Amino acid sequence: MTTADPQNIKWLSLPEAAELLEVELRVVRGMLTERRIVAVRRGENKALSIPRDFLVLPGDDSVIADPPLVIPALRGTIIQLADAGYDDEDTLRWLYADNDELGETPIVALRAARTHAVRRVAQALAF
Repeated sequence: MTTADPQNIKWLSLPEAAELLEVELRVVRGMLTERRIVAVRRGENKALSIPRDFLVLPGDDSVIADPPLVIPALRGTIIQLADAGYDDEDTLRWLYADNDELGETPIVALRAARTHAVRRVAQALAF
């Protein structure tokens, strides 16, 4: 299993994510609290950042309708991984790691609305 290089991930600050989602910053912070997204501290100033892949925006090649929004199935997957003992950084590593059972990374599968397949793979992590 290989993991995506964090250098190849497009990172967004929380204000950038708020702007793309067309919401106030407090809404994005609420998403963190509600575990709809996870963030890690990055860069010189250690600002909270999220991957751009968490968002579905107009013009994205995605089967998920009504952008802009956060991938709807992301929250359940984050909670499932947390229940398996994963912290936010572990969750990000898992989402971007190639998975043989899925044939792609879990984040790509979630963006393709393959929620059940991703959850099935994540469920096995708890054992």
